[in-house]
Amino acid sequence: MVTPVLPATARTLLARTARVQRDGRAPSLVAGVVRDGGLAWSAGRGDVAEPHTDVQYRLGSISKTVTALVVLRLRDEGRLGLDDLLEEHVPGTPFGERTVGQLLAHLAGASSESPGGWWERVPGGSLAELRLTDDDVVLGSARRFHYSNLGFGLLGELVARHRGRSWAEVVRDEVLLPLGMERTTPRPTGRAAQGAAVHPWADVVLPEPEHDAGVMAAAGQLWATLADLGRFAAFLLGDTGDVLSPATLEEMTVPAGIDSSSPGWSAYGLGVQVLRVDGHTLIGHGGSMPGFLAGVFVDRSEQAGAVMLANTTSGLDPLVPGLLADLRAAEPRIVDAWVPSPPPLPLDLLGVWFWGPAPLVLRAQSGGLLHLGPLPGRPGRASRFAPRADGTWVGLDGYYAGETLRIAPDHLDLATFVLTRTPYDPEAPVPGGVDERGWTAP
Repeated sequence: MVTPVLPATARTLLARTARVQRDGRAPSLVAGVVRDGGLAWSAGRGDVAEPHTDVQYRLGSISKTVTALVVLRLRDEGRLGLDDLLEEHVPGTPFGERTVGQLLAHLAGASSESPGGWWERVPGGSLAELRLTDDDVVLGSARRFHYSNLGFGLLGELVARHRGRSWAEVVRDEVLLPLGMERTTPRPTGRAAQGAAVHPWADVVLPEPEHDAGVMAAAGQLWATLADLGRFAAFLLGDTGDVLSPATLEEMTVPAGIDSSSPGWSAYGLGVQVLRVDGHTLIGHGGSMPGFLAGVFVDRSEQAGAVMLANTTSGLDPLVPGLLADLRAAEPRIVDAWVPSPPPLPLDLLGVWFWGPAPLVLRAQSGGLLHLGPLPGRPGRASRFAPRADGTWVGLDGYYAGETLRIAPDHLDLATFVLTRTPYDPEAPVPGGVDERGWTAP
């Protein structure tokens, strides 16, 4: 059950929203905060009809996250791998040697836009009509993060070919309707805001065009209401239903490409942006199309999200991170009480181990995980580990992500390193052996 924010919190959130709409001169703006699975507060400013939660705005690049969900569903079904070459699924493009995972993370070196006219303002066609050439490959693969709308157009084509239906039909049936996002559509339906550009030097507006983007739809076609975008925020917070497994959602949030142009810490996972703002990691996506700006980001440590939709082409100060900061300051999350739980290993295997002469601590964590890291206050590598069925453990993050940890009574075997109970224990299988003279003073 969604708990509404406190009246004082609502006033703070409304004050920030009102200022962003006024100072950014957006014809209309709707915003909300999400917790407990839905909107805990929302407001509309400017020329927006009530209920403001049921007016459609264009999502822009938030559509990419929806596209990524279907690609990952195909992966989880075993129909493709993230290391598969695009040529295996969409043959005949100049990106045939780039992988599905690189396209998802904007690491494939594809040009930022599709060739031809400005795809966001002119009607689109099929992949064949783009007439892609080697000129559309602008960087080497996996060299650097380079945001690519074209890359997600290609992923939308991959989705359509695997399912034998249009991208729009697939995302509707596999993501939107299962999540209850019935007012999210590829074209505006019912009550919808008119996209607008605001003149830079005067308070006048110009309508922006709207059209079917064709093969590029997967990069920015969708329209949604604030209520539906709030539901999507709940999905990003872990309420995935039958659309995606929690493990795959977690995989999406792992940074793959770093956006070095960002003034702060900014990265991209598999179809989601990962931002570090004021010590908090935010997961989600922004969106912009001519006439519209949008944003959905969640703070999983606080189990809260924020959403925003506006019908202006540019000029708004960031709103979503500010709403999350306001909510966090006014109503910080009260975490669950700590309770004892059985460790996944015998207690005598936990505690201090030595990587050469460096002490590390192996300790149990909730959820049946292990954590290996340096003593408090000391530098060193740290990773969490999850159990495998064969008795080994796999690294989840940090330096040892994906590496195998094997635990024996007298040593740990990790990525060729042997950790011992005492520094370079001569009784353990230390690689290279231990000098028989032992520890001496020069």
